[in-house]
Amino acid sequence: MSAFRTFNGLEPYPIFEGVGLQAVGGDQVFLGRVRYEPGTTVKRHSHEHTEQIVLVLEGSLRMTIGDETRDMRAGDVCVVNRGVEHELVSDEGVTFIEALAPVPLDH
Repeated sequence: MSAFRTFNGLEPYPIFEGVGLQAVGGDQVFLGRVRYEPGTTVKRHSHEHTEQIVLVLEGSLRMTIGDETRDMRAGDVCVVNRGVEHELVSDEGVTFIEALAPVPLDH
């Protein structure tokens, strides 16, 4: 497989209702472009073995990590350490890039 990849022309894979994912994975890092339809919520969950970083590209997202909640817009970044519960809510829709390491088994 080539070291070069693209999200262009790659159909999003529906991982949850209202959530589409385009993904590329290496040996140690997973990179995804995620789109939430307006009104989408992904309930509290955690990734036992994986750290996650989220960079919002467009739209908005309310992110709760542990007991802290923030409204995020384009350019905002958050870090979710492994095992920490988090929840994502997007009233207007959002597109973000997420990096997870090591590559998660649940994606």
